[in-house]
Amino acid sequence: MRIALGSDHGGFTLKEEIKKYLNEKGMEYKDFGTHTTDSCDYPDIALPAARAVASGEYDRGILICGTGIGIGIAANKVQGIRAALCHDTFSARASREHNNANILTMGERVIGRGLAMDIVDIWLKTEFTGGRHQRRVEKIHEIETRALDSK
Repeated sequence: MRIALGSDHGGFTLKEEIKKYLNEKGMEYKDFGTHTTDSCDYPDIALPAARAVASGEYDRGILICGTGIGIGIAANKVQGIRAALCHDTFSARASREHNNANILTMGERVIGRGLAMDIVDIWLKTEFTGGRHQRRVEKIHEIETRALDSK
């Protein structure tokens, strides 16, 4: 599995911890930035990472900012992205099983390192169950397509 990874300055420290986890697991990833704790704008990180997931270049993405909200909103503007904000393991599992989320977002200022690593582990291991959930994901795609067609 190939992971697109990114954060703004508010998520930099947690992103670095996630990189250690991915290295330990032997998982391939690309760090889309930021590479320092200097202030930066989360849309500038979310857009290229989300595009890389949407294009299929990367299988999934993990994005972090201070709250996980802004970077997720930005990522969800990219067609084909289903970014899910998860600060608990139940939501992480459900976002994959039910929603086929392809990007996980978290907030470094909201969640502790230990729980964050549990969430990443569960989210990466959980597969989409399909079935009745596939129909719902297809409806999300239809909404997205109609919204783009109406421009």
